[in-house]
Amino acid sequence: MSALAPLGGDTVHVVVDMQRLFAEETGWRVPTIETVMPNIQRLVGHRPARALYTRFITPANAGAGNGVWQSFYRRWPQVTQDQLSPKLFDLMAPLAAKARAEAQIDKQGFSSFSTGDFTKALDRLKADALVLSGVETDACVFATAIDAIDRGHRVVIATDAVTSFSLEAHRAALDHILPRFAPLIDLAATSDIIAAWA
Repeated sequence: MSALAPLGGDTVHVVVDMQRLFAEETGWRVPTIETVMPNIQRLVGHRPARALYTRFITPANAGAGNGVWQSFYRRWPQVTQDQLSPKLFDLMAPLAAKARAEAQIDKQGFSSFSTGDFTKALDRLKADALVLSGVETDACVFATAIDAIDRGHRVVIATDAVTSFSLEAHRAALDHILPRFAPLIDLAATSDIIAAWA
């Protein structure tokens, strides 16, 4: 793997869906989510003012989903708002203590770009390159990466700061799917990202 090209002051770190929803027994728990938290915290600590945090917000009930999402939530009725404490949509504790309210962006789709609030936040930060961390590698992180490159952003995925419920899907995304998008998407370890983000 070649050295990561330098990241400039217009870089933004997007922490994707590091919520209690995925850390606790909700039906959507990602068993390895705690293992990526230290590297996510390192990235946040490197440029705290350049971090955005998305939160996946489910509909009020399965019937309130938009179109095909109704079928999706009929498969996962236990994660709709009428079945969960609203606190489960909060960021996990280590990040909740650091994330400013204006840096937290709620979305109802896989991609962070599924809400206009995310695009507005990127515009506010004059974002060019995006560093992605969080969950899940093969779902919300992947969807965000594809939408980002379609909009002309350079994308760097922190390979040791993302994970999934399915480690097989996580590995397939990192080893086979995402490399197909080179040089539009870079895959790099946290230490290499911090070194390149001077």
